[in-house]
Amino acid sequence: MDLLCKAYSNASDDETEPELELELKLKSKPVNHHHLPFRPAKRPKPEYPFPTVDLRKREEAPVPGRYISKRERALSVSVPLAAEPNPDHQDPRFITQPVLGSISDLDIPHYVLSSMQHKPKGITQLSQIPEKLSIALHGHAKAVNAVCWSPTHAHLLASAGMDQTIHIWNVWSRDQKKARVFSFHNAAVKDVKWSKLGLFVLSCGYDCSSRLIDVEKGLETQNFKEDQVVGVIKFNPDNSNLFLSGGSKGRLRLWDVRTGKVVHEYVRGLGPILDVEFINDGKQFVSSSDVSGGNVSENSIIVWDISRQVPLSNQVYAEAYTCPCVRYHPFDPYFVAQSNGNYIAIFSSSPPFKLDKYKRYESHAVSGFPVKCNFSLDGDKLVSGSSDGSMYFYNSRSSVLVKKIKAYEQACVDVVFHPILSNVIASCSWNGDVSVFE
Repeated sequence: MDLLCKAYSNASDDETEPELELELKLKSKPVNHHHLPFRPAKRPKPEYPFPTVDLRKREEAPVPGRYISKRERALSVSVPLAAEPNPDHQDPRFITQPVLGSISDLDIPHYVLSSMQHKPKGITQLSQIPEKLSIALHGHAKAVNAVCWSPTHAHLLASAGMDQTIHIWNVWSRDQKKARVFSFHNAAVKDVKWSKLGLFVLSCGYDCSSRLIDVEKGLETQNFKEDQVVGVIKFNPDNSNLFLSGGSKGRLRLWDVRTGKVVHEYVRGLGPILDVEFINDGKQFVSSSDVSGGNVSENSIIVWDISRQVPLSNQVYAEAYTCPCVRYHPFDPYFVAQSNGNYIAIFSSSPPFKLDKYKRYESHAVSGFPVKCNFSLDGDKLVSGSSDGSMYFYNSRSSVLVKKIKAYEQACVDVVFHPILSNVIASCSWNGDVSVFE
């Protein structure tokens, strides 16, 4: 029995293993290699000397019956745990914005839903001028720069404000009309557009970026960073994966949302870009730039070839007024430009893109505000905001003023016709109000 005890005395966990003890002695004393006796080569180490250990789970109870050697235990204690992610330092893009209301169309009145769902395809309804204020939408703390109806979910309206937020409104909801508030931008938001590819909005602003946001999930999916304040964005009507951006340094860029990269850049030493508009099936576009800083007036309105990256026009608009808005007629070959001269000018969309000197839309006022205008679905009406807080409706072909509706005490900045309902229009104000007229 004593012989057995001596033979197995080193197997105890309380004693030092011979091999480990030798290593400790060699480390503690200087070794003269010339006096060491010849030692045979070390035997090769096994491919997997120890069972794989998940160090993150080392504090969990070990598997019953499994032996853990002292070497393995020493190793597990010496290796620190991986640092856990700090929830207080998350990327703001991946923080879901709070849901305030539903974006579903199940809660809107039946007559509205029926009117939007049973529209005959291929038939454009004759535009009608709204009679009165139908819905007032309050939520922005500062001026609202733009409003935009969703082309695929026509009960939803987006608005972009100087309060650094984007609001999504479920306009006819019986419950909460303010469905989402997005605060991804770090500065004032200048423009917002809905994508035709689903529930996504694209926005831009003073934080030198354009951002693509998933409205349903409340997440920012892409951030297109620039070296300038981005004042305007516009999706290509022929390819919704492409959009134009224009900014404070006069740079125009065509982006591809699939890659997040610039496809083309259009350079001509312009002033700040105020607006862009695609014409001729998206093959060309018009840019409007600020000429108040000393730029020659020929740069105010420029027509570009989108693929060749070259301007096609030469001194289209010779007057020294900036044009905060450009819009293309949905059917006829011309486009219009809102002028700070307190009128809307008319241009041919075919070379040489001449200004119509005998007809223009007058009566409203711009007075330095970023006042926008828009055509109705059938192209028969043109509506414009005004610095006096009113909406002005014109016959687009005769340029005659048809009706004026007082909407706000401060400037009416943007006005847009509904994409389906011909008698509905949305507008926004410099005092932060958003309104729907029917």
